Amino acid sequence: MSTTINSTAAANAGKSAQNPLKDLIKFGQSVWLDYIRRDLLTTGELKRLIEVDGLRGMTSNPSIFEKAITGSNEYTSTLQELEKRKDLDAKGRYEELAIKDIQDAADFLRPVYQQTKKRDGYVSLEVSPYLAHKTQETLDEARRLWKRVGRENLMVKVPGTPEGIPAFQQLISEGININVTLLFAFDVYVRVAEAYIAGLEAFAKSGGDVSHVASVASFFISRIDTLVDSEIDAKLKTTTNAGDQALLRSLHGQVAIANGKLTYQRYKQIFSGPRWDALAARTAQTQRVLWASTSTKNPKYSDVYYVEELIGPDTVDTIPPATFDAFRDHGKPRASLEENVQAAQETMQGLAKAGISMTAATDKLTADGVKQFSDAFDTLLDAVRNRAAKAGSAK
Repeated sequence: MSTTINSTAAANAGKSAQNPLKDLIKFGQSVWLDYIRRDLLTTGELKRLIEVDGLRGMTSNPSIFEKAITGSNEYTSTLQELEKRKDLDAKGRYEELAIKDIQDAADFLRPVYQQTKKRDGYVSLEVSPYLAHKTQETLDEARRLWKRVGRENLMVKVPGTPEGIPAFQQLISEGININVTLLFAFDVYVRVAEAYIAGLEAFAKSGGDVSHVASVASFFISRIDTLVDSEIDAKLKTTTNAGDQALLRSLHGQVAIANGKLTYQRYKQIFSGPRWDALAARTAQTQRVLWASTSTKNPKYSDVYYVEELIGPDTVDTIPPATFDAFRDHGKPRASLEENVQAAQETMQGLAKAGISMTAATDKLTADGVKQFSDAFDTLLDAVRNRAAKAGSAK
């Protein structure tokens, strides 16, 4: 997958009558970029993405920073300087690099933050994935990163684990913007949304201005199909009944989208009614669903499939560079998110009838996601150590 934005395509899109990326806002969806690297900030490319493609935010994670550090020489001089800091270990050096990029990106996005009245213009920085099952440590690190970055358009990323959700609720009650990540399950999403409302209520009760608090619930998409499709294929190898085979084949590539559509319906229910209205009267923002993991893993599916099929009001789509370029080139925006909701329900019912447990699948995906993020953090810290060693020996 490409890890650089196609500047020429961006420029050409700006000259054309329509840019599919920019058109997403017509359907109420904000496009964010699931990527960050220093040259994106220093070359003016981020400014072009904001102006030409209507970019409204950015997300990052350890894997993205690892690729940025190992895939360029942009960080060499900074690492040389950080090597002199004997008080910093690899994690400390990584944070110095990351925080500088996050601060600069936040500054670029500040006009978006102001123009959208705090709805967009955010950049996300993740707490250590090693803390995914540690509530107090997550709280401590999120507070520290919030203060260190010092930008009101920062979102600190906290995992939606059983230990992460209470930390998230507490952080919202303190007025800290949070991106809740690694969400796969419908019922977990509901707990996150309810924790957001409870956190806002506590913040309001303490005299806080809820209009200054923002959050997104990052709901992962394509990873669901990757896992469920593999289970479907395994069952197809052992199933001889024609009806069962037809049911299984009908579920290929359908579950992730159906899960997202039903989650959005629940979002609309949660953020309505008397309890929410009391917060809305104080100009509180809803916690939008953010579609993550929107790159297509299966080459049999369209490379923009997971973007095109989840477009709707009050949502965010964070898109990696290759998918971002692909959608700009040939994406076809439409109000797809509320199409065929009944069919989405039937898809989930069919999955259960086929003997595939969505609960087991999402539990596995969450556990695997925590491990993948932790492994990526291991690789990231190794990259920082290796790059620092090379930078030091080059002096």
